[in-house]
Amino acid sequence: MASPIPRGLKQVLQKSPNDIVILSSLRTPITRAKKGGFKDAYPEELLASVLKATLKANPNLDPALIDDVTIGSVLQELGGAKAGRMAQIHAGFPHSVPFNTINRQCSSGLAAITAVSYGIRSGALDIGVGGGMEHMTRNYGSRAIPTVLWPELKESHSQDAKDCIMPMGLTSENVASRYGISRQDQDAFAADSHAKASAAQKAGRFDSEIVPVTTKTLDPENPDAPAKEITVSQDDGIRHNISAEKMGTLKPAFKPDGASTAGNSSQVSDGAAATLLMRRSTAEELGLSGSIKARWVATAVSGCAPDEMGVGPAVAIPKLLQQVGLSVPDVGVWEINEAFASQAIYSVRKLGIDQAKVNPNGGAIALGHPLGATGARQVADLLPELERSGQDIGVVSMCIGTGMGMAGMFVRE
Repeated sequence: MASPIPRGLKQVLQKSPNDIVILSSLRTPITRAKKGGFKDAYPEELLASVLKATLKANPNLDPALIDDVTIGSVLQELGGAKAGRMAQIHAGFPHSVPFNTINRQCSSGLAAITAVSYGIRSGALDIGVGGGMEHMTRNYGSRAIPTVLWPELKESHSQDAKDCIMPMGLTSENVASRYGISRQDQDAFAADSHAKASAAQKAGRFDSEIVPVTTKTLDPENPDAPAKEITVSQDDGIRHNISAEKMGTLKPAFKPDGASTAGNSSQVSDGAAATLLMRRSTAEELGLSGSIKARWVATAVSGCAPDEMGVGPAVAIPKLLQQVGLSVPDVGVWEINEAFASQAIYSVRKLGIDQAKVNPNGGAIALGHPLGATGARQVADLLPELERSGQDIGVVSMCIGTGMGMAGMFVRE
């Protein structure tokens, strides 16, 4: 039977046999598209690595007991259905375990984890894997996409409909100009993201969640040379010595007089992530309760104007908090995706969130934004931080292209 969504702090922290619990949440390193360690890898290769690591991290779980695997995928051919299924079977899942992909753009990884959680809550599933994969090197901008997908849209009287195909960088500029987010604030936010990620990487805070990936790379300076085998074990987009002043020297990327630059926007990236979830009672029956790290509480998604899609967290987070009966101060750690500094700053300010609680180990500006994987990457980052900081409640949130926001709540065990 489906269990009701808990309301209020006491209910959120109270354990129940019907809880949707997390036994592992892992990710590959996130690397720079076209330049980083995964530039010559494949999306299914990255996903297979993290799925195999998920099984390895849970050696007492029979893979055949997993009821479904749902993976967020945005750019891959056929929505990543073939690539993902290949990766799943290659990783050691029996072919009896079904597979599907989901695409809600930048929130696809969180949407996949949520879909599995809903399945468990409804009673349709007992155990599932949710995650995401994206290889933007191979898939981003590689196919010609018509400016207008539906010819009649040109004659539409709905500006919102037309704005669904507005370039994301222009939506960032809209947020900045409409809500007074200065270039200086954006550059300072971006530099701070790199500084936090740099400190976290040097302190080894990412080590427990990252799955090293052995792959092959080609030398662009010597195309006739054989591929070289490398093992990628760290995120490679972090700029360890960047400053707000240096950020300020970069030219606007989307408008000649704009404020969004390559430095204060998220990086185009490659990566994958996966989270193993099950019902608490199932974990107890299988003798796995000692491996529980956290539990999923609820997810909310909400729409906003397409031409300022970046405000999505500011509309999704209040909806989530209302669902569970909590308020902003009740949340100890916030992972708010840094699609652009403009929209992340706006969301934090609009909701009155303590900046010290936001992306304590850096965000997508420093780590990268592999679209389909980002939501699952954020969960993998959140759970160790909750444990490290001693906080109980964390929220993952992001804006979504075409005008939406999503937010999910997780509680540390």
